[in-house]
Parts: sequence; structure tokens; C-alpha cells
Amino acid sequence: MKEQISIPSSKIQRAASFAGTGVKLGGNYIKYYIKKAVNPDMNRDELNEDNAEDIYSTLSKLKGSALKVAQMLSMDRNLLPTAYQNKFQMAQYSAPPLSYPLVLKTFKKELNASPLEIFDEFTNSAVNAASIGQVHKAVKDGINYAVKVQYPGIADSVSSDLKIVKPIAVRLLNLKGNEVDKYFKEMEAKLLEETDYVLELKQSVEIAEACASIDGIVFPKYYPNWSSSKVLTMDWIEGQPLGEFVNTCKDQELRNKIGQSLWDFYMYQIFDLRKVHADPHPGNFIITKDGKLGVIDFGCVKETSLEFHLLYFRLLNDRTLKNEILMDESLNRLEYILPEDSEEVKAIMKNSIREMLSLLGQPFNQESFDFSNDGFFKDLYDLGEKFAQSPEIRKANGARGPKDALYINRTCFGLYSILNILKAEVNTVEARNYLNKLVD
Repeated sequence: MKEQISIPSSKIQRAASFAGTGVKLGGNYIKYYIKKAVNPDMNRDELNEDNAEDIYSTLSKLKGSALKVAQMLSMDRNLLPTAYQNKFQMAQYSAPPLSYPLVLKTFKKELNASPLEIFDEFTNSAVNAASIGQVHKAVKDGINYAVKVQYPGIADSVSSDLKIVKPIAVRLLNLKGNEVDKYFKEMEAKLLEETDYVLELKQSVEIAEACASIDGIVFPKYYPNWSSSKVLTMDWIEGQPLGEFVNTCKDQELRNKIGQSLWDFYMYQIFDLRKVHADPHPGNFIITKDGKLGVIDFGCVKETSLEFHLLYFRLLNDRTLKNEILMDESLNRLEYILPEDSEEVKAIMKNSIREMLSLLGQPFNQESFDFSNDGFFKDLYDLGEKFAQSPEIRKANGARGPKDALYINRTCFGLYSILNILKAEVNTVEARNYLNKLVD
């Protein structure tokens, strides 16, 4: 893959890149309509391929929060056309890497030494490249290490990138700009945290130590002496990225085992720690040769208050959805129903949320759940599309729900999506029992 020698860093450069992509997309549409005039039966596949290629090309060069958006969208596999899914999945672990001179510059600035003054060997080219940084393999005294090096200027571009994205989101979601401020501030705060490798090291060590006893999970050891705010060094975990594993492993028993470990890992974080690895996508997991799940990235960690935790997860319990008093209390306190809502709007929102949570909470209300059921995911996305097109719900517009739900929702959907690509059936009885205690 061709390496980049620079990243657009100024607000003007990055805004111009977004604008240039818009011009390319306009050209793609013109080309599509000309061809369709000649061939009326032509579908949109070629248009989607061209648009996905142009969008990803721009985002991958910009990196940072721009590429992170593509990474997040790639997990919504029923939401986007296949061309976009396939292209955006590359953002998980296969973005164009930066050239070695830029890596060398970052090393000298952060650690006052070149890579080969610290390690015996260091790959000139990145072995993996994602949205915030890229990974090089290093060797010292016969031991392999993974060294993550952050792209230059990424932290400085987060706020300006989100300002460009915000008007698009406001228009698509039928909201007012000030209504989404709290969500964009939450997103900005988390993206800025992901650019702080000192914080990531701290979070990695804390969660790895807390989850060390979970069966089937392994974590790398981290090395503060060879780390900084822009460089992070850890043990190299030998194995396959989860995305590659699911394409090659036909052993469903092993896939179920890994799925169970993943489920247990997340349930322990959610219910016991109330602090969760909030970036579950295949690029953050390695399957080792002995069939264990390696967790390699803790840049995005979401911690929640006890009040939010109790109210939010109580709503996933079927018993809450059948208890009008309990449900009303939860929806009001979480601001899914607002004080200014009319009785008509309250009824519409309550029924819609009940319908969605009844479906979303299915894995939490059974003794086991088969995530290979594509119909479950189709129902989820069909319901989301139904709500998006509903004139009643669009009329009752307003940014609803607490900001804390943004990354918890992302975590749950990401977890479900990975378990789906694993086609895993997992034991969920402990989660069901925990939710029952929240209602008792």
C-alpha cells in the first residue's frame, strides 16, 4: 500500500479536502445519470462503488476523527450499501500508512531517540494503520513488541473536523443545531482522549488487571519507559485480526468460544466496572494460535455514573417495559421524554421506545442467544428505518436521551455486530439475572 508523506493539518486544508470530495461525488452522479439514460435498467452499484472509493480515499488521507467516522459506519452493516461497508471496513486496520521519516520525527520529538536507538529491530513500514495511529513491529533482546505511533496533527484537527460534520448530521436527523451540542461535545471529548496515549496506557493497564481472570481473554503488557502521549509500546500478540479469522475459520465451536469470551468480557466491564472498552470493532481484537481473544486497544473507554447505569440497563429488561410506572420514571429521568412534550408526543415516543428496546434487549432476556440470526439484525435496522421515516416521530423531533448513551449504544451495537460475524451462540443467563436484580 502506498505510503503518505504528509497529512492535511490546517482547517483550510481539511475543509478543502471535504469540498473536493463533494465535487467528485457530483461528477459520479452525472456519469451515472448519463449511463442510465442509455440503459434504464442500470442499478446504482457502480455509483455506490465510485462514491465509496472517493469518500474513503479522502477520509483515509485526512485520518483522525474523519476516518473514525468511516470506521464507526462500517459496523452498521445493514445500514449502508455493500460498497460502502466493504470500503469503510478498511478503516478498522488497513488505512494508508505514513512514511518512515514522519514516524522517525515523532519518535525523536516524543522519546528523544530514534526507533533503532531503543529497539534492535523496527519495521520501516507500518504493519497496521488505522484512524488515529499506525503500528510498527519492533524487536529487543529477542522479544517482539507492537509500537503504536500517532499521526501528526490529529489531536489539533478533532474539533474542526466535527464542526464540518455537524451541519450534515443536523440536516439528516431533522434536528436543531443546539439540540445536538451535548452529543458532539461528548464525541469531541472521547476523540481527544483517543489522541492521548498516556491516558490509553493507564486505561489499558487498569482494565487488563481488572479483567485478567475472564476465561479466554489475553492482554498485552505495556511499557511506560518506551511510551509517551504520541507513542505507545506493548507486547506483540501473535495471531490473526478478528476480521481475518472469521473469513478463514470454519470451526463453529471455536467461534462460539471466542464469542462467549467477548460477551463475558463486555458484561463484566458493563455490570461490574461500569467502565467499558467502547470501541468494539474487529480491528481491535486478535485471535491467538491457542484460540484466545487478544484485546489490543483501549483508546476509547466510557465510564458511566451509577444513576445512568441503573436507569439505562433497567430499560432493557422486559419486566420494565411491562411496568408503566417504572418505564415512565426511567424515560423521564433519562430525558427520552421531555417535560414540554404533549400527551400525544409522549405516547408516540413511549410506544416507539418500547418497541425498539423490546427488540434490542432480546439477548439480555434469555438464557442464551444465537447471534447468527440475521433476521434479528434485519428487524433492528428495519425498525430504525421505520422510525426515521415516521412523520409522527419526525414531528416530535428533539435530541433525546443522555449524552452517556451515545457511546454505550455504540458499544452494544458494536458487540452485537461482532458476535453476528462470528455467528456465535452465547450463554447470556448471567446478564439476564443481573437485569432482573435491577427491577426487583
